[in-house]
Amino acid sequence: MTAAESSALSAPPPAWTQRPASLASALASELVQRIVRGEHPPGSSLPSEPALCEAFSVSRTVVREAVKMLQEKGLVQVRQGSGTTVTSPTMWSMLDELVLSATIALEESLDILDDLVVTRRLLESDMAYMAAQLADAEVVQRLGELVDEMDRLVQDRDAYLRHDLAFHDLIMQTSGNRLARAVVRALESQVVNSARYMGRVEPALCMASNRGHRRISERIAAVDPAGASAAMFDHITEAWVVRRAGHGTPQRLQR
Repeated sequence: MTAAESSALSAPPPAWTQRPASLASALASELVQRIVRGEHPPGSSLPSEPALCEAFSVSRTVVREAVKMLQEKGLVQVRQGSGTTVTSPTMWSMLDELVLSATIALEESLDILDDLVVTRRLLESDMAYMAAQLADAEVVQRLGELVDEMDRLVQDRDAYLRHDLAFHDLIMQTSGNRLARAVVRALESQVVNSARYMGRVEPALCMASNRGHRRISERIAAVDPAGASAAMFDHITEAWVVRRAGHGTPQRLQR
């Protein structure tokens, strides 16, 4: 083991090495965290197979499977005779659950969350456009009911958030764009429990946010695709700007 490898792997093995459900998956998860954290920076070589086996008390088979997982996530490149090299973040699969969750948790700036919001509003504003064209009377009625219920639930954080998610999901389902909905749901699943993303959920803020929901609902009911799209775009942007207050100007959101 080289001096660099010894330094990178000097920390004691994590608890999962004792009784994991899947050693390869657990090792891959640990290495994802270390790569995202910068312990193995882009362009550097991942510790050798023997070094990883020794550091984590696992077999070569486990290490090879874990490295294969990292390769599938775009975090490393494996070249015969050159070892395993950590790739640039531009090559990482950001929709991968482990990569995205580690990046959100470990990145000090809010850039990744700003990018998530930009992606979400782009997709959801388009889905609102389509929903305004396709919504039937039942969907229109249910959207109105959800908005009314949220007005009554501003004091109940958890119930309000459940209705909020249901409102957005109904619009996404109505649009018929299964791929866009899947991307948004995958992104949201990684941030729904993140305090940095959710911010403060107070009655006054919920009331302000729900005014945005009502505008969207009204534009869909009026069969106004462009209006529904613009209302969704503004709602997602404004809600995030409020939640990220105090963290500088969100340049990435400017359009």
